[in-house]
Amino acid sequence: EKEAAELGKGSFKYAWVLDKLKAERERGITIDIALWKFETPRYSVTVIDAPGHRDFI
Repeated sequence: EKEAAELGKGSFKYAWVLDKLKAERERGITIDIALWKFETPRYSVTVIDAPGHRDFI
């Protein structure tokens, strides 16, 4: 959250976690698809960050 705010991308703080490429973080866009999976005692959750292009949605 702090790093995103320092680059003026505070509104992207949740996407920032999944953005691995330097260009993604600097430009505030998603270039590559990223997945983050975790489980709670009750649920299995998958968070997906994909480009906003119709081919990815």
